[in-house]
Formats: sequence, structure tokens, C-alpha cells
Amino acid sequence: MAFPFLEAVIGFMILMYIFETYLDLRQHTALKLPSLPKTLEGVISQEKFEKSRAYSLDKSHFHFIHEFVTILMDSAILFFRVLPWFWKRSGDFVTLVGLNAENEILHTLAFLGGVMIWSQITDLPFSLYSTFVVEARHGFNKQTIWLFFRDMVKGICLAVILGPPIVSAIIVIVQKGGAYLAIYLWAFMFVLSLVMMTLYPVLIAPLFNKFTPLPEGELRQKIEKLASSLKFPLKKLFVVDGSTRSSHSNAYMYGFFKNKRIVLYDTLIQQCKDDEEIVAVIAHELGHWKLNHTMYSFIAVQILTFLQFGGYTLVRNSSSLFQSFGFDTQPVIIGLIIFQHTIIPLQHLVSFALNLVSRSFEFQADAFAKKLGYASALRAGLVKLQEENLSAMNTDPWYSAYHYSHPPLVERLDAIDKPDKKAD
Repeated sequence: MAFPFLEAVIGFMILMYIFETYLDLRQHTALKLPSLPKTLEGVISQEKFEKSRAYSLDKSHFHFIHEFVTILMDSAILFFRVLPWFWKRSGDFVTLVGLNAENEILHTLAFLGGVMIWSQITDLPFSLYSTFVVEARHGFNKQTIWLFFRDMVKGICLAVILGPPIVSAIIVIVQKGGAYLAIYLWAFMFVLSLVMMTLYPVLIAPLFNKFTPLPEGELRQKIEKLASSLKFPLKKLFVVDGSTRSSHSNAYMYGFFKNKRIVLYDTLIQQCKDDEEIVAVIAHELGHWKLNHTMYSFIAVQILTFLQFGGYTLVRNSSSLFQSFGFDTQPVIIGLIIFQHTIIPLQHLVSFALNLVSRSFEFQADAFAKKLGYASALRAGLVKLQEENLSAMNTDPWYSAYHYSHPPLVERLDAIDKPDKKAD
């Protein structure tokens, strides 16, 4: 008797939904607490706390509905074997338009095109409600409906342009890879990730946002001085018009080797009136670079990617696995989809482990900025970001441990306020 892979996958999906819903309920209870954590008393105003709580509870209610609908649809698609049915219909479509359905690349592109349309349709109501109801209700949304749909169309166009050559290459590699398939797939994805990291900020991101050089002035001078003192090869310093879509704020850096760039959201500059707070946030980001966190994360992703492809090569010819999901053929893309479903338990464990490492990196970057003398400014900057983004003030420890890649504000402030250990 063949192992019931499909039933096992659906069962685990439902178990994970129940577990994560339990964590969501714990977090929802924490969000309803009527008072600030002791660490934040006198730091966060009561007005900001009330706004934050209302925003967090709104997002929580929306999240419950979205997750319920998602697990319902995903389970139904697998249980009623919608994927094999749709694979056959996509083959019929290829034949209908006068092409050869035996060509796996054409068949796969038709299948993925249909999946993309389905995903856009089913996700659209949630995206609209999240943007124009939840975010707008709390003063964050700055998009017009025109800008929303323009971004969506641009995203679809990019998928149509970039998707076919990438998918075609993967299919050819799997068909021709032989014993070294895992190595070839990993090498292709490695090169692709480097190309995309190079092209995205230069060609793709500007399609959605406007990037302008940070004007000359005290803030620019302070950031350049900080970068120079750390020997950070800063080539360009940009401001991005994040305010055209949202009043949430952020800052990030990117680039290879000697060509580094820092990007500040215009909302960050507007919200942090004190330049030192912004510089402290940048000091934190530069801490990630100085401590090699970005490199370690990139290496970890590459190792995990290789292991995933290695696992895929072991099961890709398992006819019983494909048959369990309702397929009588073994298309490459379907094999990848099925494999991703079968390793869901491992993915959750890996995600949890990566979050633990990420939180450790955040504490280290905070300590780095503190060591540079930005403890007070970083503390003020983190509080300001928490206030202006209306982030959750009360968090459940189980929920944050499982979901958060960044420690809650309370934990970060406690770490910053903790006296440094002195050598004997």
C-alpha cells in the first residue's frame, strides 16, 4: 500500500494552522491589554499606545479571516485534486491556441499563467481591504486606487517578462541535469540571485518608487562621516518616496563589494526630527555589515537552497508521490510544487531557527551602535519608529519567539539600557 502523501500533507497543514491560530489568539490577548509594558511607561504616550492597540487589533482581526480562507482554499485545492485537473486544462489550452502541448515548457508556462491569474483574483479582495480599509483607517495608506492597480499591473508585466526564461531554464536543467542535477540547479539559482540583486535596485525598484540623492546638509555629512569611520564603501545615499504609498518608515542598504548604497525612506526623515536618531538607525544597519550578518545570511540561504535541491533530486522520480497528488505524469514544475508541500514540516523548523539567528543579529547590531556612542539616539530612534509605525507594544512571548525576526521593542531597550560588562 502506497504511503498517503497527500493526506499527510493536508493533515500537517491543518495542524500547523491550528498551532499558529493558537499563537495568534495568544497575541490577540496580549494586544488587548489596557496598559503599556513597564519598560515603555513614560516612554510611549498613552495616545500613541491607544492608537497602536487599535491598529494592531484591526490587523489581528483581518489576519484571522485571511488565514482561515487561505487554509480552506489550499486544503480544498489539494483534497479535490484541482492541480492535476488544472494541469490537464492548461494542456488543452496550449492545443487550442495551436501549439504543441507535448512541449513541457509551453505546457508549464500556460499552467503558471493560469495559477497567476487565479492568485491575483483570490488575493485582490484581501489586498484592497488591507490597503484601503485597515491601513487607511489608521492613517497609513497614501495610495490612490489608480496607483494600487498600476503597481499590480507592473508586477504582472515583470512576471510575464522574467518568468518564462527562468522557468524554461529550470525545466531544461532538470531534464538534462543527470547525477549532478542538485549542483546545476543550485548554481543557476545562485547566479540568478546575484543578477537579481544587481538589477533590482537599478532597474526594477525605480519602476515603483522614485530614488533621489539625499540633499547636501548636516544629515548627509553625519552619515558619510560614520560610513567613512567604519570604512564602509558608501557610493550613493538615496531618499525613496515611500510616502506616496504609506507613512510607514524604514531604511536599508544594498550593493556588492565596493559599491554600497544606503536608502532612507522620506517618512523616516519626516518622523525623526533629530538627525542623530536617523544616524543611530544607520549605525545599526552598518553594524550588520561590519559584523558580516548579511554574508552569513546569504551563505545560510545558499546552503538551504542546495539541500532543498538535493532533497528534490531524491524524490523527483517517485511515481507514487505524483500519483498520491493525482498526477499520472511527472512534470518538472509539478514535482517542485509537490516537493515544497512535502517538506513543510522542515520549512517551519528552519524558519524558526532563522528567526532565532536574526533576532541575535539584531541585538548584536544594536550593541554595535551603542559601542559607537549612539545608545541614547538609537533608543530614541527605535521608540520613534515604534510610535510612528504604531507597532504592537504588548507582545506574547511565544508568538514573538515563533514569528518575529526582530526582537520586540521592550527587549531591545532592555538590552541597550543594560550596562556593558567591564573587564576585570
